[in-house]
Amino acid sequence: MFQLLVALLLVALAAGCGKPVYSPVTRVVNGEDAVPYSWPWQISLQYEKDGAFHHTCGGSLIAPDWVMTAAHCINKLRTYQVVLGEYDRAAVEGGEQVIPINSDDLFVHEKWNANCVSCGNDIALIKLSRSAQLNDKVQLGCLPPSGFILPNEAPCYISGWGRLYTNGPLPDKLQQALLPVVDYEHCSKWDWWGISVKTTMVCAGGDIRSGCNGDSGGPLNCQADDGSWQVHGIASFVSSLGCNAQKKPTVFTRVSAFNDWVEKIMAEN
Repeated sequence: MFQLLVALLLVALAAGCGKPVYSPVTRVVNGEDAVPYSWPWQISLQYEKDGAFHHTCGGSLIAPDWVMTAAHCINKLRTYQVVLGEYDRAAVEGGEQVIPINSDDLFVHEKWNANCVSCGNDIALIKLSRSAQLNDKVQLGCLPPSGFILPNEAPCYISGWGRLYTNGPLPDKLQQALLPVVDYEHCSKWDWWGISVKTTMVCAGGDIRSGCNGDSGGPLNCQADDGSWQVHGIASFVSSLGCNAQKKPTVFTRVSAFNDWVEKIMAEN
């Protein structure tokens, strides 16, 4: 009965997700300033050091109490907070919600291997210490249907506060970039990612536009047929050659491969 209630809750939440009040248009590498609050499920994951909190990763609000991010973003020895409704990190704009995270509320996939990012399972869930207040600046991201595979060149957007270029600065304003999907057939070619990319991942972008350090954990946003946006990917890794190396698209954890795991963690906690 409890699992049925959770499933019904997820269906109810999905009905009101992925529809930002402020529509995105077309930095992330070679990206552009996002329209403020046009990716209202985007969060900033921050860790405490020397009495101050610092941005480390992105993430997606997928339920009022839950954020989805990358496993490699989580170190259980650190103290974290999640900031919702953020746009310009250099300014207090009034819509931010700063929510502390309890150390027991960090859930990393049990098959994640920190010494092998390309092995996959780079996904984690964070339970918020209090519920997010949904409004025009803070909304839920939709999960794609289980098992859904994006077609080659599907137009998706990465968003985040990652470095503007390899070893470059972190931006103050949320960035976005159009990253067309590179399907597994192409991305797994020997001169692309080869065996480093798995079927539980999705590749997007490459060459002039990509994710970079600090974008990790953030969403790959793709629009569904009904106009709503779905979080199809969790930014996982880029090439050691640089953030925008040719034939090395940004690699994301494919969310549709982990629907059951997400539902299980939420149901048990």
